[in-house]
Amino acid sequence: MLQEPGKIVSPAEAAQIIKTGDTVAFDGFIGIGFAEELAAALEERYLNTGEPSGLTFFYASGLGDGEAKGLNRLAHEGLIKRLVCGHYGLTPGLVKLAVENKIEAYNLPQGVISCMFRDIAAKRPRTITSVGLGTFVDPRRGGGKINELTVEDLVEVIEFDGKEYLSYKPLHIDVAVLRGTTADLEGNISMEKEALTLDGLPIAMAAKNCGGTVLVQVERTADRDALPVNRVKIPKVLVDCVVVARPENHTQTYATSYNPAYAGEFRVPLETSGSYSLDEKKIMSRRAALELRQNQVVNLGFGAPEGIAGVAAEEGILDLIPLTAEPGVMGGMPAGGLDFGAARNVDAIVDQGYQFDYYDGGGLDAAFLGLAQVDERGNLNVSRFGPRLAGAGGFINISQNAGKVVFLGAFTAGGLQLEVKNGKLEIAREGKYKKFVKQVEQVTFSGEVAIQNRKPVLFITERCVFRLGRQGLELAEIAPGVDLEKDILAHMEFEPVIKETPPAMDLRIFENQPMGLKKELTDIPIRERLTYDHNRNTLFVNFESLSIRSLQEIEEIKQEVEKKLSGLDHRVYAVVNYHNFDIVPELVDAYVEMVHYLTERYYQKVTRYSTGAFQKLKLDTLL
Repeated sequence: MLQEPGKIVSPAEAAQIIKTGDTVAFDGFIGIGFAEELAAALEERYLNTGEPSGLTFFYASGLGDGEAKGLNRLAHEGLIKRLVCGHYGLTPGLVKLAVENKIEAYNLPQGVISCMFRDIAAKRPRTITSVGLGTFVDPRRGGGKINELTVEDLVEVIEFDGKEYLSYKPLHIDVAVLRGTTADLEGNISMEKEALTLDGLPIAMAAKNCGGTVLVQVERTADRDALPVNRVKIPKVLVDCVVVARPENHTQTYATSYNPAYAGEFRVPLETSGSYSLDEKKIMSRRAALELRQNQVVNLGFGAPEGIAGVAAEEGILDLIPLTAEPGVMGGMPAGGLDFGAARNVDAIVDQGYQFDYYDGGGLDAAFLGLAQVDERGNLNVSRFGPRLAGAGGFINISQNAGKVVFLGAFTAGGLQLEVKNGKLEIAREGKYKKFVKQVEQVTFSGEVAIQNRKPVLFITERCVFRLGRQGLELAEIAPGVDLEKDILAHMEFEPVIKETPPAMDLRIFENQPMGLKKELTDIPIRERLTYDHNRNTLFVNFESLSIRSLQEIEEIKQEVEKKLSGLDHRVYAVVNYHNFDIVPELVDAYVEMVHYLTERYYQKVTRYSTGAFQKLKLDTLL
């Protein structure tokens, strides 16, 4: 007796559902989570029949490998009428259609589109956010339109309580094209082997609430009710058709068939020893790593910033810095290249929209992003260079809302070659193209908005470092061996602000050995570990990764606490972080005696915490 197929259909049958004029929403990030089998079926149908035509494609991230996969398959004139997306860089076929005025084309921030899916599902009239103000997405600078054929305004300026915001118009979604790992015959979808969960659930909800159809590609099927409830990511009520993909069209990323570490199956040892080969990327990554701070939440962008994770691993500080990536990775070791977006040994994988909620609300302490073109006002362009269209991706969300932004990029482009000899940098061959220009072609990051918001901004190259000041770009550091006039000013279209002789970049960057960042990050002075909040009447004590090795250190703790509290006429609450705290056994009695003294004299109540259960048990027993 044959089992009923349930919602499972062939790729060709699924492709038939898409009709001329439909708006199709795709999920995915580069190749992660993209329904390659469904895209191939749609392409085959169009090439054989000329149908469907005049489609609108709507998606948040770049979906392609830079060659033939992803939406590169569907870059056919006539098939597409309009693109509304977050990134173009890996889809050269779509770029060609857009820059040649063959289709209407918009580029909106990745995080805005990701959040728009939820707003569409809830039938909210607009997505309202400050993201995009002052950039090319601002309607006063083009409204995200790519070409002359694109005339409809999708972005408006509005005002609440005296502050400006951007209002993004929702789209009506006719078909959702999604991906999961396993589908049962009822259409419940799990994602246990996916590297990211992305926007599958909100896109499905948006399509269904628009009266549309949801198509999901999977790797395998299960019987009815066979999936554990807590594994179901998209429930059957939201799914119309399921397609089982061929293995070659369901790889985990475009570079990796399947890596269990990317799916969080288990943790793997990370490479911690590098070659220390000092090319420009390594130099920039090392200088950027000097900006890392323990426990700060960090985003690493695509391209040059990817090297920072490798430096952090080499320096043994990866576990001290919560690294994140915009499609939903929290913690771990981010991957690069066509694996970008995935990570090993993550703490969690969250949906992309929630990640951008966190980013947009100021959750990022620091962001490290690519640098392509900078002007004297501190505006930065990474999205368009004449006919070369990359798009913004998550760059606008991240750079606008992170507490601190560090941009990384080689000083010139096109054939740059350099050498490091005896701790000094030599420019063997200069790049052909200047990156520091009088005016950027497109504003992806607004220096003016950053200055208004008092945001710390650094621009790191292999030969010098700039910071953003009120008068524009200020030269802050120069690499040893680099000549200011010959190697820097001669290759800029403007003269930066130079207030004094810039100091040399940290000499450790140019040595073939580790820089010793772990000791630097964990050796925080005791006075900097103590913070008294008057409003809460609470002393916050950060003893994370503190090692007590002498009686003098115990006495210093006592003295610094007394400096903070001796002038008060009342007791305080104390909150102490003991994560990775360590003390040699022979000093335990003296430490406990010191803590009891402070408790009796200054503290009203003490709360101690540690992420390690064993450590917490030890502390509770002692104190």
